[in-house]
Amino acid sequence: MSLQSAFERYLPPIEAELCKALATPHPQLGPFYGMMRYHLGWVDESFSPIEAKGGKRLRPILCLLVCEAVGGDPERALPAAAAVELVHNFSLVHDDIQDASPLRRHRPAVWKVWGVPQAINVGDGLLALAYLALQRLAEQGVPGGKLLASYRILSETCLALWRGQYLDMSFEERLDVTVDEYFGMICGKTAAVMACSTQLGALLASEDPQVVNCYRHFGENLGMAFQIVDDILGIWGRKEATGKLTAGDILERKKALPIVYALEEEQRAGGKALREIYQGEVIDEDDLETVLKILKESGARRYARRIARKYHQQALAELAVTEVKNESQANLRELAEFLIERTY
Repeated sequence: MSLQSAFERYLPPIEAELCKALATPHPQLGPFYGMMRYHLGWVDESFSPIEAKGGKRLRPILCLLVCEAVGGDPERALPAAAAVELVHNFSLVHDDIQDASPLRRHRPAVWKVWGVPQAINVGDGLLALAYLALQRLAEQGVPGGKLLASYRILSETCLALWRGQYLDMSFEERLDVTVDEYFGMICGKTAAVMACSTQLGALLASEDPQVVNCYRHFGENLGMAFQIVDDILGIWGRKEATGKLTAGDILERKKALPIVYALEEEQRAGGKALREIYQGEVIDEDDLETVLKILKESGARRYARRIARKYHQQALAELAVTEVKNESQANLRELAEFLIERTY
């Protein structure tokens, strides 16, 4: 089974599980659930069904692939896969509000369509539905001990996510953020959710704590690499591919890794000029060109690619420790390679 065929096999049951989670309990609540469905890519602004990009569903795919790699039944892990995807999407809805990002997946973000108060409500609803989705593990015959462990893992993940988001937002007011502080931030904001996906997949299929721990570290390292690639795309990615503004991370003064690297040392080429631009009230087109030139001269893009590769290799090393050799494990390696080389 190739990675493409794995996606084709897993995506329909994942979408079906998400649909169960978002079943509208009363017609009066149709718009509330409709906004969630809009964010997930199932409907347009009038809540009519459409074919839109609803995200890569990477986290639930990782959960199911790991479960199968370890020897479990991926169908049994579907509630966990859906729960992690709902947590991820809750964070995206709130991220868009906090960052004032107008676009999500090539479409207006929820807050741009229905306003900030309703978008906050939508995000909160998705988080609550994640825990309700996880409860369906009991219906799949998952023992009580593992169910409680799953709730703990998801709760710890949410806390790590919120801590990471706090740090990310606090960095916006600082020009002295270090590379190490940046790594600590993305470990919570991004890596924790992928680690949750892979840890839950392994937990539901294995009784070996070491195996579960290896897959957790695999997801964590993969998440670190994923976010660094995201940072690269946030500066140099094409809008047509990413669905976000070109160089949007610079315009939003995000402390992406290439920026932090260039800012960390005054002695690096253009470091002082970069600080002055980031301290200004507005970043105009001339400033943007200057920032891109500074980043090029400092080697920030090459540095970020190298660090992303380092985490990618560490993720593969964790897979190797498990000594699992089957098609699903090969698909995990292939997926890791795709994530490091992606352009969107």
